[in-house]
Amino acid sequence: MSVNKVILLGNVGQDPRVKYFDAGSAVATFSLATTERGYTLANGTQIPDRTEWHNIVASNRLAEIVDKYVHKGDKLYLEGKIRTRSYTDQAGATRYVTEIYVDNMEMLSPKGANPGAAASAQQPAVGQPQQMQQQQPQQTQAQPVQDNPADDLPF
Repeated sequence: MSVNKVILLGNVGQDPRVKYFDAGSAVATFSLATTERGYTLANGTQIPDRTEWHNIVASNRLAEIVDKYVHKGDKLYLEGKIRTRSYTDQAGATRYVTEIYVDNMEMLSPKGANPGAAASAQQPAVGQPQQMQQQQPQQTQAQPVQDNPADDLPF
């Protein structure tokens, strides 16, 4: 048995790039920054903050939600899996790219913090019944949104 699961909580580094395809599918890509806070050792040595940048990929319904509601600076909680791919650049060198493919996303930016935050704070979960959406109009945080392959079925 093996597990490939990543959990990230960070800030969007740039507005997402979204591509729509003829088959109705979509792919969104953006960067996410996670920061470990610095500290001071007992002897007075300062250890600085350490920021890691992650390449994020969301597809299908999650990509559409990212396109509408996610903007630079927004705080996101993401769950997904690590995938590494390679390609050959123009000089003939093999390059490797590590990406996080998102399975679950929750938008955490408070209402009014960023231009896109107000809309994202009210985004209901995919497949959430209409009556539940109406019962929670004052929701301050989005429910988790999961990429479900069944959402792409025509029936």
